[in-house]
Amino acid sequence: MLTLPIEAIPGARQEARVLIVGRSENVLSEAVEILRLAGPAAGASNQFADVMDLFDMTAVDIVVFGGMVPPDTKELLRGQISGRNPAVTFIQGLAGIAGLIAAQVQASLAGDATGLAVTYDPPTRTVRLHLDEPEDVRVTAWWATSFTPPEPRSTSRILLGARLEAGPHTVPLPAEVPAQASFVSVSAGDAVQVITVGPMPQLALLPIPQSPPAPPPSQDHRPQTV
Repeated sequence: MLTLPIEAIPGARQEARVLIVGRSENVLSEAVEILRLAGPAAGASNQFADVMDLFDMTAVDIVVFGGMVPPDTKELLRGQISGRNPAVTFIQGLAGIAGLIAAQVQASLAGDATGLAVTYDPPTRTVRLHLDEPEDVRVTAWWATSFTPPEPRSTSRILLGARLEAGPHTVPLPAEVPAQASFVSVSAGDAVQVITVGPMPQLALLPIPQSPPAPPPSQDHRPQTV
């Protein structure tokens, strides 16, 4: 079990207070570290039943739910948290990828920051972006490499890190980025956007291994004598 208090690194400019509720200890710990280094105060827990008692929800700005939080538990927590803090923002994590979760939080903090439009063209596997003015742009691909719970695995690759002029630009995806469980984050100035390239597989719909049926009681089929 893991619970990390909502804290910022010393001297950081605290942008927001973020709580991540998920299952994977590795993903939670890494996501919290990334967010703290980026500025927000961040914490996490995989103790679903105790999260309301572990944190002061009136002092939380953003709550991120991981995909392994059961739907009924998530809805219960949403109602309880909203009851204590109607102003909280909820984010559904796209995948158990720490850097991607942090990018989603940054996109939420950026809010309606304008100047950046991002789309994905599946036939050409190309990310298309349009800048209203010259910006330092960073494009990162994220994808899952293992779905084994409770500790999924993932990787990432920086596709572009450069200053771009205003106008349209295209960034092709390399072949190593798979067609499922893959995502792209784009940052340009204060604007951040996260898009899905390949959706997550429907793991919940996979057949659940069943125990083999018990063998029938042994019967003696030898002829009976009378």
